[in-house]
Amino acid sequence: MFINHDFIYKILEETKNPTNEEIKEVLEKAKKRDGLSYKDIAILLQAEDKNDLEEIYKLAGEIKKDIYGKRVVVFAPLYVSDYCVNNCVYCGYKRDNKFTRRKLTMEEVAEEVRILEKMGHKRLALELGEDPVNAPIDYALECLDTIYKTQNANGEIRRVNVNIAATTVENYKKLNEKGIGTYILFQETYHEDSYNKMHPKSLKGDYEYHLTAFDRAMEAGIDDVGAGVLFGLADPRFEVLGLMMHNAHLEEKYGVGFHTISVPRLQPANGVTLENYPYLLDDKMFKKVVAILRIAVPFTGLILSTRETPKMRRELLKYGVSQISAGSSTGVGGYKQREEGEEIKQFKTNDERSPIEILKELLDDGYIPSYCTACYRKGRTGDRFMSLAKSGNIKYVCEPNAIMTLLEFTLDYGDKELYDKAQEIINTEVENIPREDIKNMTKASLEKMKNGERDFYL
Repeated sequence: MFINHDFIYKILEETKNPTNEEIKEVLEKAKKRDGLSYKDIAILLQAEDKNDLEEIYKLAGEIKKDIYGKRVVVFAPLYVSDYCVNNCVYCGYKRDNKFTRRKLTMEEVAEEVRILEKMGHKRLALELGEDPVNAPIDYALECLDTIYKTQNANGEIRRVNVNIAATTVENYKKLNEKGIGTYILFQETYHEDSYNKMHPKSLKGDYEYHLTAFDRAMEAGIDDVGAGVLFGLADPRFEVLGLMMHNAHLEEKYGVGFHTISVPRLQPANGVTLENYPYLLDDKMFKKVVAILRIAVPFTGLILSTRETPKMRRELLKYGVSQISAGSSTGVGGYKQREEGEEIKQFKTNDERSPIEILKELLDDGYIPSYCTACYRKGRTGDRFMSLAKSGNIKYVCEPNAIMTLLEFTLDYGDKELYDKAQEIINTEVENIPREDIKNMTKASLEKMKNGERDFYL
């Protein structure tokens, strides 16, 4: 098995109490973007000195700025079914929780999508519990068809990322044929004993089958996969090294590692309290983990959800987060419920702002909110995306596309304040595009957009 527990324990023991010199050596190595060893990453994870941590944050911010520029990708989740046969102890959907379960009809899915489209979303993450009878793969496929064909006057969902349970190569092929974006699956915890305790008497309880899901997905032709752990279930230092081992396994076997890594922290949920979890992350440790992930995998997107507060999200954008959810509901049919004032959530969220409010803050902080999905539609996925990212050439399409989607949003969904804020940054950033041909193409596209044309991205 490629998650070597004994090796991780050994590395963590050897790197206890690193010196300032050892930390500085790792940071100098990291500046070259040539990759870090597991020992290097472990040394950073053990850093506690305030000055060392500030240096880690500073380097993480520099790496993010160099690779991602000012753009921040924005998306929303769509929960379609809370039927689940698993009994995951940390989850509000667990089997032992007694509540009225539901899954959306296709009419209800379309209604949720129209609400999301009115919010300006172009990229969704499809979410559902594991239940082979009540929510089989065919249901997920039908949901994908419905999402892609549902449109409003100004709205359409251009790409759906999918977060469903580990499944077979055959089922992954079916998902791939539907034109999904990234296949997302959280290992929850890489620590096998903890994993087994967290998933008692569950289909999800097979650690190895869950761990090798991305292998089956890639065998089926899905070349963009997104990983994550639920921080709080086991030692976060172990989890980060587990993520790095998993990423290395995929790179060695398939030539491409994680497209994204999500960093959710455990939150209270229906039937779930935080009393019996000894590895809950305080803010200091959480910020360190995010910054180190950015340093360790510079070209991998880091996703932060509305589990975190606006203050924490704002700070972590400085240290490496490149994608955030906005206006999210974590309940089945939650967007319609919210309109009716009775939203039911899978877990507690801490950022209840609307997308427009979040975009205004991003603009105030100098970011370019991006609703771009062009890479998926232009075939820039998997190793092709990573080669462009590592060469530095991806910026020639990402930032112009972010600018165009920002204008599109402000024209279709924004208020005057948002439009004025956006125009200021758009005008500045277009002039900063280094290549004249792309600058001219971007200007032409922006003019077409003002005249009512849509969906023509680099």
